[in-house]
Amino acid sequence: MNKYLVIGLGNPGKEYQNTRHNVGFQLLDYFAEKVKASWSGDRFGLRCDIKIKGRSITFIKPDTYMNLSGKAVQYWLTKLHIEPQHTLVILDDLNIGFGTLRMRKNGSDGGHNGLKNIQETIQTKDYPRLRIGIGNDFQKGKQVNYVLGEWKPEEKKDLNILFDACTEGILTFVLAGIDKAMNQLNGFSMDELQ
Repeated sequence: MNKYLVIGLGNPGKEYQNTRHNVGFQLLDYFAEKVKASWSGDRFGLRCDIKIKGRSITFIKPDTYMNLSGKAVQYWLTKLHIEPQHTLVILDDLNIGFGTLRMRKNGSDGGHNGLKNIQETIQTKDYPRLRIGIGNDFQKGKQVNYVLGEWKPEEKKDLNILFDACTEGILTFVLAGIDKAMNQLNGFSMDELQ
């Protein structure tokens, strides 16, 4: 099977566009721009299709809001006849530092409401996910403001380096498999590049 589904998690709407919570959308926009692919409106969000070395990859940015992402994931898995193992969900993670990446084959939702909804909807934890660390530099009780806040200028300037690494990791996932992609991305840290 040479079809893959890559879903970036985020919230639709201009007010969320540049927030940490929307890093999944931002990464897919970056990737699509690099390969000069365009987005079109479709069921449950925006869709972009690319072909690389005989593989078909469909990017989806759901318009269901983060906490209801499962509806979009289920719809596209069914419509495109793609196995969960050929699906990659990209999300923000405040449990890991900014500039750190974690790719896993499966696992728990880790307290992330988007993943929680996906797992409840598709009834499995067995799908790959790429967590992009956003750090947790907020005061007690200010988590929502932080997650829905915009990137700091010093973070913003590093996003392209981060997104280049993620783009390479996604290509490795599609062309060489999850194990190689995990080896490539799980050792990545922005701190080491400074």
